[in-house]
Amino acid sequence: MARKKIESREDVSLLVNTFYGKVRKDTLLGPIFNGIITDWETHLELLTDFWETNLFFKRKYFGNPMHAHIEVDKKVGGTINELHFGTWINLWHQTINELFEGETANIAKNRARNMGTFIHLNIFNARNETSKKPE
Repeated sequence: MARKKIESREDVSLLVNTFYGKVRKDTLLGPIFNGIITDWETHLELLTDFWETNLFFKRKYFGNPMHAHIEVDKKVGGTINELHFGTWINLWHQTINELFEGETANIAKNRARNMGTFIHLNIFNARNETSKKPE
């Protein structure tokens, strides 16, 4: 399949759906995502909104991804670590490289890497804040 530029919501939807198809099958990430997300159709639309907002600055996403990821970490007993984020980013890059090329594809890779690092650090900080309860 020829690679193309990411230029539309349809392209973003293809990226998101293909990527999360891989995530759901992944032995490390799949159990977490499949154990928490109960309505994949709605979740994939939300993620498409998120990435469309991030790549094209069309304000369609209004959620709080930081809070959502901290809550997921709590639900899995504070076990999310750098291996989870590394696997996630590797699958993201793999999916982009299979389907897309160009500047927006590179921006999607860089934004995902930056967000992954930021979310990972905030999950870690949230755990530390929770453990520092006043005596």
